Amino acid sequence: MDLALLRTFVTVHRAGSFTRAAALLGLSQPAVTSQIRTLERQLGRPLFLRQARGVTPTTIGDELAHKAAPHLDALMEITETGLEEDSSSRTLHLAGPLEFTAERAVPALTALTRENGRSFALRTSFGTAEETLEGLAAGRHDLAISTVRPRGTLLSATALCDEEHVLVAAPRWTRQAGSDRLHRTGRSALEQIPVIEVHESLPLVSRYWASVFDSRPVTPGTVIVPDLRAVLACVAAGAGLAVLPRYLCTSALERGEVIALHEPAVPPLRTYFLVVRNGTLAMPHVARAHEWLQQTATDWC
Repeated sequence: MDLALLRTFVTVHRAGSFTRAAALLGLSQPAVTSQIRTLERQLGRPLFLRQARGVTPTTIGDELAHKAAPHLDALMEITETGLEEDSSSRTLHLAGPLEFTAERAVPALTALTRENGRSFALRTSFGTAEETLEGLAAGRHDLAISTVRPRGTLLSATALCDEEHVLVAAPRWTRQAGSDRLHRTGRSALEQIPVIEVHESLPLVSRYWASVFDSRPVTPGTVIVPDLRAVLACVAAGAGLAVLPRYLCTSALERGEVIALHEPAVPPLRTYFLVVRNGTLAMPHVARAHEWLQQTATDWC
């Protein structure tokens, strides 16, 4: 049996779409369709059921994929390992949320770009979880960091670390609202403070209010800026309150530029996932970056 046909089949099985598989393989959609039909004729069985959007594997298709995929991945690993000596010419394309990727992942991965004999170039893209996972699935990225665990068989995710969220404001807001009143009345006192957020939907504040107060915030955003580092700067300047990752505001808390307005017994957490396309960990530079980020992330929690 032609290994090229099996490779195309496994890619379609993982992608769930001829169109997406064609993009990943660098082939035209008609070429992918033709290869799958050839394989189906050779086996005498249908491998996929065509749907309005994408394809669904038949029982035979699932069975073949589960048998063939590990061996194809092993062959790719052998091939890619042979390129290890020339890995300095490889480029890792990383994607993820702006602040976490810039503050955590990119600085960690620069250590690998300087490795003697095994270095690689690094290219980074920022975007929402949906944009990042879509780009990874389409082959535009090699490795992605996401706050959403992907579904389906094309991508696989590994929990990377948990991010603690903190409700912060400049010290003057405690004095103005009254620290005793804040502790005594909880969220009602907080409703008098302007809100700073990254989006009009108040994603971080809303998640905090739902988790800690079992309610929704009633104060609309006063300052909306799509960068958490800019949000922190606005908070320190006294513009209002915000919910921020603890790693991002630890130094400001220690310096007294901002204070924690509330310390819940169980702080809200958000999990980050390290995501790859199935089979690509056979590529040495992707596997090395994946392993290094997992090791480094143990110090981020």
